[in-house]
Amino acid sequence: MRWRIPLVWLSTLLYPLMIYFGMDWFEPRLLALLLLAIVLARALVSRDRVWLAAAGGALVLVVVSALANQLMPLKLYPVLVNAVMLGIFAVSLRHPPSAIERIARLREPELPPEAVAYTRKVTVVWCVFFVGNGAIALATSLSGSDRAWALYNGLIAYLLMGLLFAGEWLVRQRVRARAGHG
Repeated sequence: MRWRIPLVWLSTLLYPLMIYFGMDWFEPRLLALLLLAIVLARALVSRDRVWLAAAGGALVLVVVSALANQLMPLKLYPVLVNAVMLGIFAVSLRHPPSAIERIARLREPELPPEAVAYTRKVTVVWCVFFVGNGAIALATSLSGSDRAWALYNGLIAYLLMGLLFAGEWLVRQRVRARAGHG
């Protein structure tokens, strides 16, 4: 049972590469079944309304791709994922606690006010990241180069995310040390 959630996330992470390598072998309408499987799996493991709404958006991409037998709608899935993540993080800024504060409280339930302020700033940084990442995902989708799309969405975007995680961790260590928590 516990393996389902990591499997859904892994399939989402590998999606661009599966599409890229599959496009030489399968028509877009068949590749659309891959996205449909990922969407249905996510809907089954997630009861979160946001991800269920995202599944609805992905189903639109699946239907358009299958009916038109076009790859473009399938290439837009990373754009949709970035839009959903932006929505989650941005809404949390409007209706606290922020997304990063929620994550931080899983590890440290009693956060001091300065930590709450810090998590809010980090949430803003992630919002900016999702805007930029989504814009580049869209640009690579529209560029016409399947290779550039797969390279960015299947590798570079994850490296940038990793750099943001690592950079934030380093900054957090300095902030904690200055606040005497370190």
